Amino acid sequence: MANLSHELRTPLNSILGFAAILENEMYGPLGSRRYVDYAHDIADSGDHLMEIVNDILDLSKIEAGQMTLEEAVLDVEEIIRGVLAMTKERADERGITLKAPLSVGLPRLLADGRLVKQMLLNLLSNAIDFTNQEGWVAVSAERHAGGGLTLAVSDTGVGMTAAELSRVMEPFYTNDGPFDRPVRGTGLGLPLVKSMIELHGGEISINSTQGVGTTVALRLPASRVITEKDEDFKMTS
Repeated sequence: MANLSHELRTPLNSILGFAAILENEMYGPLGSRRYVDYAHDIADSGDHLMEIVNDILDLSKIEAGQMTLEEAVLDVEEIIRGVLAMTKERADERGITLKAPLSVGLPRLLADGRLVKQMLLNLLSNAIDFTNQEGWVAVSAERHAGGGLTLAVSDTGVGMTAAELSRVMEPFYTNDGPFDRPVRGTGLGLPLVKSMIELHGGEISINSTQGVGTTVALRLPASRVITEKDEDFKMTS
């Protein structure tokens, strides 16, 4: 999979680079606005294909036991604000409100920053895709009884039936939902999130009601939570 990923990424990077040159008309006007629009479509499709390649590679690495965590002390609120900013345009296009009801004084987290961002981005993208216009998507973070931290993404979307919920963790399983517009995805988002949270010693849970909405919760263990007391101890030891 690593070799295949490399073989796909090399021409994809060329496609994306040349599409950007055309879209920005770096060497002069193309003569028609339609050419610029086509270049944008090429870049958009290339980005989507690159996301698929990266998802397949990450899932393959995890299944092969070759994914290692690059741990660092993370600011949870900063990460959440960042992923909300990255998905705001997509939500605005669909007329969906993004919320972040965060608790005061959230602890820091010892985790892989790239993977935490990817988990939240995958969940946010799913929630936005399956929420109707004028609905909302919220990201929350709070301590749970065991001393760990729960990150959750909730929405007022279409929800899932019991049958869909039983299959949603299967790789490549997709559900288009009751939409006229196509929902873009490969069915790898939730399986990837499950694998990534388990790499951190955590777990995922999904509560969903058809026609009401869905909440996906990521529970990280207490060993991943760094409180002010922990930081004070490290500074004095």
